[in-house]
Amino acid sequence: MAVRWTGGHSCSVLCLTVSAEGLVASGAERGELALWGGGGSPVGQLRLPGEDDVTSAVFSARRPSTLYTSHGETISVLDVRALQEPLERFHVNEEEINCLSVNDTDNFLAAADDSGTIKVVDLESKKVTRSLRHSNICSSVAFRPQRPQSLVSCGLDMQVMLWNLQKARPLWTTNLQECDTEEDSPQSAGQFFNPPLAHSLSVASCGNVFGCGAQDGKVRIFRVTGVKFERELEFQGHSLGVSQVLFMPEAYWLLSGGNDGKVLLWDVGSEVGKQQKSPARSLQRKKVQASASSRKNGKFNKVSSTERAGVVPKLTIEHGEKVNWLSCTEIKGSRRVLVADHSSSVSVYPLPE
Repeated sequence: MAVRWTGGHSCSVLCLTVSAEGLVASGAERGELALWGGGGSPVGQLRLPGEDDVTSAVFSARRPSTLYTSHGETISVLDVRALQEPLERFHVNEEEINCLSVNDTDNFLAAADDSGTIKVVDLESKKVTRSLRHSNICSSVAFRPQRPQSLVSCGLDMQVMLWNLQKARPLWTTNLQECDTEEDSPQSAGQFFNPPLAHSLSVASCGNVFGCGAQDGKVRIFRVTGVKFERELEFQGHSLGVSQVLFMPEAYWLLSGGNDGKVLLWDVGSEVGKQQKSPARSLQRKKVQASASSRKNGKFNKVSSTERAGVVPKLTIEHGEKVNWLSCTEIKGSRRVLVADHSSSVSVYPLPE
């Protein structure tokens, strides 16, 4: 059963983030921002100027009292110890911002927006140092842990990209639809009706493995090797689009949230570990096995990518509402999943040890 945190918002909660000290921040429609203690009561509230929806929030890695929030085309920098007027504002994006990410050395902030642009701000000089671009809405961007110059992004152009801040062009790009077609997936025909628009990214703590959730209900896991990445794994547990993915601090535990109202917990560690020696060869072997196992009597039978990859959810939470955002935190020594949906409350679920 979920515990509901109420009293912080009057509008739909759109985003969540947790500081290194365990403080939870939530952003909602109409500029609402709330801070929560572990007891589930709001400890601070603010309505940001302009009352644009708060679409993303992220705490500084080095200064846990500093919170970056996006509302409309604006980024506001707040001090959560005294939640008042923003300390600073950046207005560098031309359209609504969908996602913020700060690198772990706290010197670069990336903001992805509806125009497909990612503006990278140098937090020391307060200037834009890079302007990176997708051909459609950029839905998610994430710096890689331990690699402060490297980030990944995805968007509604079905592209997943790897960037280095020293270059204006992506180091590597994958089109999810082309990737599926190349594999001759049994589901590829359906892709045209339910294309893999990419909604969310999360990078594991190692910095080399990341997950992507898409509109076709699939989660894809990639491994970065040098200046490129390869898809290691894909699986499907959601009947509708995957709106959120989140790697937990443990090596390869991944949460996914969907438009079907489900939150799933996956352990991809055993599958990722199998392919560390030769990801390309393992992926090719998996393709051959999938092709062989799905052909019976000369007919191509639909085999789910979950069955092919051997990955099943370790935990299913029937949340019941479309998931806007996922986060996790520790409360009184136990791990909790935080879920934001169209309601004005935050739902909190316990995770089994």
